[in-house]
Amino acid sequence: MAETGTRKRRGGGRAGAAARRGSAVLEQMPWQIPVNIDRPTEPLSEEGIQAIHEGAMRILEEIGVVFLNPEALEIFKQAGVKVDGELVRMDRDFVMEMVGKAPREFSITPRNPDRTIPLGGNHILFGNVSSPPNYWDMELNRKVAGNREQCRNLLKLTQYFNCIHFAGGYPVEPVDIHASIRHLDVLYDKLTLTDKAMHAYSLGKERVEDVMEMVRIAGGLSHEEFEAKPRMYTNINSTSPLKHDFPMIDGCLRLARRGQAIVVSPFTLAGAMAPVTMAGAVAQSIAESLCAIALFQYVRPGTPCVIGTFTSNVDMKSGAPAFGTPEYMRSTQMTGQMARFYGLPMRSSGVCAANVPDGQAIWETSNSLWAAVQSGTNMVYHAAGWLEGGLIASPEKFIMDCEILQQIERYMQPQISATGPEEIALDAIREVGNDGHFFGIQHTQDRYATAFYQPFLSDWRNYEAWEAAGATWTAERAHKIYKEIIGSFEEPPIDAGIRDELADFVARRKAEGGAPTDF
Repeated sequence: MAETGTRKRRGGGRAGAAARRGSAVLEQMPWQIPVNIDRPTEPLSEEGIQAIHEGAMRILEEIGVVFLNPEALEIFKQAGVKVDGELVRMDRDFVMEMVGKAPREFSITPRNPDRTIPLGGNHILFGNVSSPPNYWDMELNRKVAGNREQCRNLLKLTQYFNCIHFAGGYPVEPVDIHASIRHLDVLYDKLTLTDKAMHAYSLGKERVEDVMEMVRIAGGLSHEEFEAKPRMYTNINSTSPLKHDFPMIDGCLRLARRGQAIVVSPFTLAGAMAPVTMAGAVAQSIAESLCAIALFQYVRPGTPCVIGTFTSNVDMKSGAPAFGTPEYMRSTQMTGQMARFYGLPMRSSGVCAANVPDGQAIWETSNSLWAAVQSGTNMVYHAAGWLEGGLIASPEKFIMDCEILQQIERYMQPQISATGPEEIALDAIREVGNDGHFFGIQHTQDRYATAFYQPFLSDWRNYEAWEAAGATWTAERAHKIYKEIIGSFEEPPIDAGIRDELADFVARRKAEGGAPTDF
């Protein structure tokens, strides 16, 4: 594991610094950048990789992708690409030349440079749940529309947990804030409640430009410093099948011209928005990703881009999306092979279809997260807090998922599988011999505190002890931890002048009307 230090002036307040040393709320692992030490699972043969590549290229050459963005269409025409109305067909040589300009690895530097995250290589990063319109917790015990307080509390969890490396989209949509100014209030909250890497929704000129300016202000950066390297990112979805809309491409073009990072994640559900076969769904997903990445590389060669996968299947009985399925796992692994083939970092997700934080939620999410590990994913979206196929955010689920994430981080530590003389432990085995136990010997005493993963949520007591302690189920324990974290949270430090400048910018843009809406 690559581990970073923390500057005192930019620490996470009580919720950040205390978490690193072990707070009264819980003991957690320190902030670190996990390195995936395992070889990826690769279900595709070399012939399989070539077949999916060929399928993706033929989709782009023969069928084409609709771009609903006039500026993108003009850029494609300038590049010599075939444009027929809004339908774009592009030669594979053009696609491969453009995609080859994207960096294999890059970093995103947030306002706290000690929270810099590397994308690519063997690094795997986890982010918070993003974009559910609804919220559920055990206190409410029902699904409700998200609000700003709930959004702020989930941002506090995002900051508190060291296993969460970046702050994705809104952890729940605060629908109590009008859509024209929602991005201003939420980004102010994100930039003051967290010091981790930021995201912008590519939903119109004003939102993207406002977020870039707020990230620049929060970092205390000049315009030149902001554009010198990635400070933030966006994630877009194609409108499957084979379509890119206006606002998302517009936002990406604005970010690309200023050197910021772009994640392209087609939402291809096999059997509904993509072929029912996983190879066909992956080929379509690859085509939808590469055509957009080619556009951004033509506009600004070297733009940091990530190829994303959101390929899963639907329930053929109801048409509802399914996640964490065997098909989801295989498609993620297959996409990982294709990402390495194209030399691009990869994004996948920690997702489930469960409606509450129960057993189904955990086995589906665990399948999704381990598929990310197996695929060589670099950026795991929705790694904590996701329910109902992305329609619900839950703090209890967030806590439960962080237990899984910490276990994955521990699993990646190479010392677990070390095989030196101290690990083989012949002297300890000789000392115990054929009778006795290892509890009391010095070899154990020297290592007992750090030998094994220590959970903060799991309860390892036997039934009688668990019952005597109140017989609390996992989600109940998670709810208690959630309340304790929120109750003890302190914002990470930020310069008072920068905070005031952010507040002034928000007030000015609100007075100007924010972003246009249709209501």
